[in-house]
Amino acid sequence: MTSRRLRTVSPVDGRVVAERPAASEAEAARTLATARRAQADWSRTPLDERHTLLSRAVDAFEARGPEIAEEISWQMGRPVAHSPGEIRGFADRARTMLALAEEALADVVPPPTPGFRRFVRRTPLGVVLVMAPWNYPYLTAVNAVVPALAAGNAVVLRHAEQTLLCAERMARAFEEGGLPAGVFQVAHCDHDMAARMIASPEVDHVAFTGSVAGGRAVQRAASGRFIGVGLELGGKDPAFVRADAPLDVAVAGVVEGAFFNAGQSCCGVERVYVHRSLFDDFVEACVAEVEHYRLGDPLDPATTLGPLVRTAAAEAVRAQVAEAVAAGARPRVDPARFPAARPGTPYLAPQVLVDVHHRMRLMREETFGPVVGIQAVADDEEALALMNDSPYGLTASIWTRDAEAATALGQRLETGTVFMNRCDFLDPMLAWTGVKDSGRGCTLSRIGYEGLTRPKSYHLKTQV
Repeated sequence: MTSRRLRTVSPVDGRVVAERPAASEAEAARTLATARRAQADWSRTPLDERHTLLSRAVDAFEARGPEIAEEISWQMGRPVAHSPGEIRGFADRARTMLALAEEALADVVPPPTPGFRRFVRRTPLGVVLVMAPWNYPYLTAVNAVVPALAAGNAVVLRHAEQTLLCAERMARAFEEGGLPAGVFQVAHCDHDMAARMIASPEVDHVAFTGSVAGGRAVQRAASGRFIGVGLELGGKDPAFVRADAPLDVAVAGVVEGAFFNAGQSCCGVERVYVHRSLFDDFVEACVAEVEHYRLGDPLDPATTLGPLVRTAAAEAVRAQVAEAVAAGARPRVDPARFPAARPGTPYLAPQVLVDVHHRMRLMREETFGPVVGIQAVADDEEALALMNDSPYGLTASIWTRDAEAATALGQRLETGTVFMNRCDFLDPMLAWTGVKDSGRGCTLSRIGYEGLTRPKSYHLKTQV
């Protein structure tokens, strides 16, 4: 029986840029068994040695940055002008998490008790299966991969079919860094085989980034097993522009947050609420900013907006926009300004819509494209109610000169991260988490190590 072939089809021109056989059940089982054996020795390797090897791997990855960046563009369509930023972000997050490892993994020692030695030690879980998406193929993977390895786990990375080469690039970097064989492995497999791996007793934790539907599938596969499942899922992230907002800063930040990576970001801005006193000026400035984008071939350094990952994704966004317009929304950007946009292709013109409301899918369901709806609000309370009126809760941004007001609103926002005067950004020193359908668990910061280790208590009576 011939195994299924996995193919990375480029949105740039439709060519197949990578093709690999999907792992068979026997191959997947061997991968996990190898990880289990390798992890036993790796967990006994001193932390400073693990740190050194992982740092070398990051250096090796970064050294190949230009070629890796171009591969990103071919695989998922991001402009080459922007792809190098992901390489820098990968290295920064990896090094930050490595710098935090000693503190995060240190013993917890309670106040002394005569005659006893007591402490809590964080121990590795074992084998961690990381399932990464295509939209930020390295930035999403590094959040779990590097801290899992630093903590003494073995890692098996299953990347999205759209970005097969990214998993292999990471494997090459870890090999060049000197990691022992089997500590980090790649599994090219389809959804069914991934589910079987999750159900395997060889897997001790799953870190998944992807859609809500994908998260539910992962949860079903893990049901009946008492393992941790970290889920970073979708978002419909709001921005609120208060009456006291620095208008120029808000316009530039919101537009970049909505349209960078062609809007294909789980924490990208997808809906905007603007105080009525600023609404007209804000919309006009946003439209002007969007019209400066250049849609086209992502391999052209002048391109600032590339295609969506595939034609089906672009058609879904077009359908959502058409539905909103039929319900009364007004598009403010003339698609004719973007001649590279063509129906039946992944090349989609950006769009700003007004006269929107929450009965439209555009303001309720994830769009994942270069489209944003802007709605006027009377005050903070109306904005807060609308921002929380969502099944998602990943991030929210507040644009204001009043940090106290932003903090007070943030306490009532149902999100994992609250931004003020910025958006669509991950600080590796801060916990990355979501609520509601945006998932559960946490990556990044010292807190991110907690889900990748288990506490073991030592209660030693020293006087007998």
